[in-house]
Amino acid sequence: MAGPVRYEVADGIAVATITNPPVNALSVALRGALLEAARQAGADPAVKALVIAAEGRSWIAGADISEFGKPPMSPTLPDVLAAIEACPKPVVAAIHATALGGGLEVAITCTARVVAPAAKLGLPEVKLGILPGAGGTQRAPRLMGAAAALKLMTSGDPLDAKAAVAAGLADELAASDLLAAAKAHALKLAAGPLPKPVAQRDENLGPREAFEKEAAALAKRAATEPQIAACIASVRNAYELPVAEALAKERQFFRELLQDPRSKALRHVFFAEREVAKIPGLPEGTKPRKVERAAVLGAGTMGAGIAMCFANAGIPVRVIETDEAAMQRGLDRIRGTYEASVKRGSLTPEKRDARMALIEGAVGLEAAGEADVIVEAVFEEMSLKKQVFGTLDKVAKPGAIIASNTSYLDIDEMAAATSRPGDVLGMHFFSPANVMKLLEVVRAKQTAPDALVTATELGRRLGKVPVVVGVCFGFVGNRMLARRTAQVERLLLEGALPEQVDKALTDFGFRMGPCAMGDLAGLDIGWRIRKATGKRAPVADALVEAGRLGQKTAKGYYLYPEGARAGVPDPEVAALIERISAQEGVTRREIGREEILDRLLLPMVNEGARILEEGIAARPGDIDVVWLHGYNWPAWQGGPMHYADARGLKEIADRLAAFAQQTGDESLVPAPLLARLAAEGKGFASLKPA
Repeated sequence: MAGPVRYEVADGIAVATITNPPVNALSVALRGALLEAARQAGADPAVKALVIAAEGRSWIAGADISEFGKPPMSPTLPDVLAAIEACPKPVVAAIHATALGGGLEVAITCTARVVAPAAKLGLPEVKLGILPGAGGTQRAPRLMGAAAALKLMTSGDPLDAKAAVAAGLADELAASDLLAAAKAHALKLAAGPLPKPVAQRDENLGPREAFEKEAAALAKRAATEPQIAACIASVRNAYELPVAEALAKERQFFRELLQDPRSKALRHVFFAEREVAKIPGLPEGTKPRKVERAAVLGAGTMGAGIAMCFANAGIPVRVIETDEAAMQRGLDRIRGTYEASVKRGSLTPEKRDARMALIEGAVGLEAAGEADVIVEAVFEEMSLKKQVFGTLDKVAKPGAIIASNTSYLDIDEMAAATSRPGDVLGMHFFSPANVMKLLEVVRAKQTAPDALVTATELGRRLGKVPVVVGVCFGFVGNRMLARRTAQVERLLLEGALPEQVDKALTDFGFRMGPCAMGDLAGLDIGWRIRKATGKRAPVADALVEAGRLGQKTAKGYYLYPEGARAGVPDPEVAALIERISAQEGVTRREIGREEILDRLLLPMVNEGARILEEGIAARPGDIDVVWLHGYNWPAWQGGPMHYADARGLKEIADRLAAFAQQTGDESLVPAPLLARLAAEGKGFASLKPA
């Protein structure tokens, strides 16, 4: 049999070997070949059993994503599984690598599963906003118990081979020759009465109470993630409905989820996160430079967090300060963070010691001379940064990447302070750097292609999601955030209170509103930046000048009685805001939740349009990934640019124009790109990469 499956018969065993690179995705051709293999093995009197094996880095990695959003093509995956289940001979899956999503649904329809030590078995569909739609919610519970299966499919995380066997999802772990073990297992099954199809093994469901306990624990997530609610309901059907009805209901859930806006947003996120790895404008075949040692300049909160990122990835790192005391404080800060993780049980003492052993302190920039990558994390002052870069130009070894962790400042200006601008770029980590996943990789005018590739590859090694952005004040994330922050101030002056502003965003899905976030970070940080740049924010400035710095002083926008982490509204703040409004000549009014939300979100979308037009971000999805991983934008809302597309750019542009007229704020006038796309009836998704 030619095509994506090689079919061979020897010693009474048919072996169907999947060869559909790169990941053996379940394309229509592969589905057809598997269906034919099951029928051929079943009809051949010389065949006692069928083994389904595979070549390549996956067994079956899941659905063919190129078919997403298109009408189903025959044979469908349920057609294939029906053929496997109807085979009168035992069918054994020989799983050497990943069996995910539809791939695992193929495996659990087989009579048995034999796995190699490198195998990983999972049902990650929830991450795409859907549920396993080809029997996964019915067969997995009948192998490993309903409670454990629900946990597997709602986490989306795979089990390794040993855990899969222990859970009952797989039958045997092959120590060496996987194919030989699978054939032996198949012959053993062929010698006795054929086991019941997996879908009929109701005795393995386990106690209903255990399932309901797991379902109750997940119910909170179900409010915003419809695929979680669907998984719970579908697995519950295994107890309540005949299997044929439960399978039909599962398929119905699957089809409904495909149309749910929240699920569409999650699928957008899935594809955007893959697209972001493609960097436009790179010469073909650009290879990264070698990174074996790192240096971080500055041992403050940010520098310490960045150093931990390197150590956590197994890369030796030198933390450099201007004096011994500052360096020691930084090392103590790192040790304290690791100690807290050990106390929480998220890190073993052995791993703590191994990571600390990779971190050393040093004084003076000369200590950066051995590093392959140097990340500068000193104060946000251009004169200081240029001085540091000028010195690094002399001490860094040839070919070393020299990166700035600046949140706002011009990387081109820093690069100009060196004789090697090709080695200079931005690596903007987000706080806390050892936790947050986003890394903005800032491409300066003269950044060399291999330096850019090195920074993005390194970001992935550090467990980050790197997004390449261009040079402008604030790059992508902070540039858009500044628009939202300005609107917070205007809304407070015009009539809103901090708790109303915050509630609008938390109801939308953010974990925290901007006022509570300001209190957590410290209101004096923004105040100092405004003083240095000659800007003002009347309400925020008045709070700081009244000694209200946020949580650290137990009062900011909110009161924090007795060290509470959650703030409570303070009548004094309401009075202060009313006084400032009067001083600024603003007549206060009632502002509804819908207007508050639009005033916070739509200016960000508008700024995103300007960012795309200027080529600062290559794709709308890149902006969404920045906001998802750097600012906790709710994944089921897809990111600001997807949100705008889903709502319709005509409505967004009209709303912004009305706000601009109402407030006299020219920054709210629709950006040219937004206005053009709205007039053409298009969305941001129609744009080609910059």
